[in-house]
Amino acid sequence: MAPEQPRTWSAPGSRAVAPQVGPGTVLGMGKPQRGAHIIWDWNGTLLHDIDAVIGATNASFLEIGLEPITLERYRDLYCVPVPLFYERLMGRLPTEDEWLVMDAVFHKHYGARVDACGLAEGAAELLASRQAEGRTQSLLSLAPHEQLVPLVRRHGIAERFVRIDGRTDTSHAGKAERMVRHLGELGEVEARRIVVIGDALDDAVAAAHVGAQAVLYTGGSHSRVSLEAAGVPVVDSLGEAVETAERLVA
Repeated sequence: MAPEQPRTWSAPGSRAVAPQVGPGTVLGMGKPQRGAHIIWDWNGTLLHDIDAVIGATNASFLEIGLEPITLERYRDLYCVPVPLFYERLMGRLPTEDEWLVMDAVFHKHYGARVDACGLAEGAAELLASRQAEGRTQSLLSLAPHEQLVPLVRRHGIAERFVRIDGRTDTSHAGKAERMVRHLGELGEVEARRIVVIGDALDDAVAAAHVGAQAVLYTGGSHSRVSLEAAGVPVVDSLGEAVETAERLVA
């Protein structure tokens, strides 16, 4: 009997894509692959922007008539899709018109703060060492793609990823279907090797949606207690996240 071939994840019509700069920036997967393929989240994970998020949230709340929020309360209440976060605050879902205003005001204030944000502690070194060891990684974010790619490049880490995907539509849905498209564009990847590292419950939901594993990081938008509800490993540093990811696929 022939040995069983490794199971791979591929979406219908998936293909390997050449390097590009448009939606979905790809830097190639030509080298032999080792260990976990990590799909990184950006905001709150690789980018340490939680202080900018709280500052922008409270500045936007002031404009739209909501009370300011503490970091602890934000982490307890935050969720994706983001309108549900506002429902938890207001006791009702915002109307579509209200949501458009809320979203625009937040991004105005966040955009004024994000350039001052640095990478999470040790992130640049982790990404570089994994690449040097022949391990692959990609980036999937809900940040607008046209804003995401220049910011990743500004931090000098774009070449660490085989693919970069940001949001290319106006939907406020989570990552699950975007994860399907991301993996489809990556081409064939062994399902057992895929681990999503992020700071939100939505990252674990998206991972489960494609049969991948997840590790959640406490440095971003959620409290440890809320992250533990996902039933996946929860860690306090990106170094621990990577070590955990490699153990999951070993």
